[in-house]
Amino acid sequence: MALSSALYAGSSGLSSLGDTMQIIGDNIANVNTIGFKGSTANFQDLLSQSVSTMGGGSTQVGSGSAIGDVSANFEQGSFKTTGSSTDLAVGGSGFFVLRESSGTTNYYSRAGNFGFDKDGNMINPNGYIVQGWKLDSDSGNDVGSITDIHLDSFTSKPSATNQIQVIANLDSTAENNSGTDALTDIWDGTATPPISEDVYEYQTTIQVYDSLGSTHDITIYFDKSDTDSTYEYIVTCNPNEDRREGALDEEGLPANAAAGLLASGTISFEPSSGVISNVTMTSIDGEGAPTPWTTDDSEADDYGLIDGKFKFNSNFLGNGTDSLQEVALDFGATYDMIDEDTGSWAPDSLATTQFAVDSNTIYKGGNGYGAGDLQDLNVTEEGIIIGSYSNGQRIPLYRVALADFQNVDGLGKLGGNLFSETTFSGEAVTNKPGTNGLGSIASRALEQSNVDIADEFVTMITAQRGFQANSKIITTIDTMLSELMNLKR
Repeated sequence: MALSSALYAGSSGLSSLGDTMQIIGDNIANVNTIGFKGSTANFQDLLSQSVSTMGGGSTQVGSGSAIGDVSANFEQGSFKTTGSSTDLAVGGSGFFVLRESSGTTNYYSRAGNFGFDKDGNMINPNGYIVQGWKLDSDSGNDVGSITDIHLDSFTSKPSATNQIQVIANLDSTAENNSGTDALTDIWDGTATPPISEDVYEYQTTIQVYDSLGSTHDITIYFDKSDTDSTYEYIVTCNPNEDRREGALDEEGLPANAAAGLLASGTISFEPSSGVISNVTMTSIDGEGAPTPWTTDDSEADDYGLIDGKFKFNSNFLGNGTDSLQEVALDFGATYDMIDEDTGSWAPDSLATTQFAVDSNTIYKGGNGYGAGDLQDLNVTEEGIIIGSYSNGQRIPLYRVALADFQNVDGLGKLGGNLFSETTFSGEAVTNKPGTNGLGSIASRALEQSNVDIADEFVTMITAQRGFQANSKIITTIDTMLSELMNLKR
């Protein structure tokens, strides 16, 4: 009968609009949930019933409504800045990839409120581990496949010094202090001090690092030679720290005069301009044997040159030749090969000079560094996690992975700001942030819920009025049925 059908139609409206209020309530309840994506109820009509007409024909009458689909709204939410460098937001398409610590299944989220647990894993508040690629600390390239982001060390390893630069002005009016003796003949590693301050014109000291991160002083002594346009120099270290073969005796004391004497050489200058015209160097081993370096061969690296700078050998760790530390000494001039057999010394833009002013150091520096403690983490737009250490190093550690799907509406909601892959969403396509249509990463920010509370209130009003109208249908039909029952009286 039509009245009973209308009763059921009104009942279906109450049911579907009640479910709509549940969806609206869920949206409003999550208006402050990080990375939440609101949902919308889409209605559909139910199977229509055919009824006869007076003309002998037929027509269809609807049987009510039901919720046909609940679709998620994946529009971008606004960003809120935070003070934590591990708070991340995705600007554009993509989901963070997470793995439950006790399983192998990946889950997906737009909520980037991450931190580190006691084991060094980067996790979300529920303990799911963030996925990404480990990076080579030197090149910054990806290493292997996607894996847990896990800090297994909060220190950076040291790096031995292999290049130092000393830029000085050596007084052109100075006199020769060492007389007819070379500085190498005056140096005595067994004496204290090894060399008297009366026998040289100028000295400068620079700090270097060994492979374990310990620091050592390298001191360079300069003295004017008999030739006006030339200075001689020696490169030295503390004789007690010189562990080259033969430098120390069994008690660890300097064994001979050559202890601490690493190299010697000369710097020649153009008489009219005071700029470098030539550099020589002789490497000296721990027992005093000299090895003069030469620039006469095209394979200059085999003859004491590293990138156009002469090198000397040191050893602060022992273990014989296994721990030899080659260090290139840069006075601000580079040996440039002209052809296979000849070359010349070319002053750099900042170079050692010989002017008529007091000898002084203009610049000194070198590479290498000691071990450092992790002080901060920063994440770039490309998702690269960079560690900042107390030794001044910035080392790339990991790259955060992002995933996308052919049909994001087909993802399954799991709660806890997590989505799961389903047959309707398709398989996850994982790639680097900023590539293949994926969004970029914003550090120290979180994506807010994309629920518009004004829209939800409007939807709630229309749902309420619809519910009220369907309720009216039921009460009206009830009155009509009462009238029908009263016909027997």
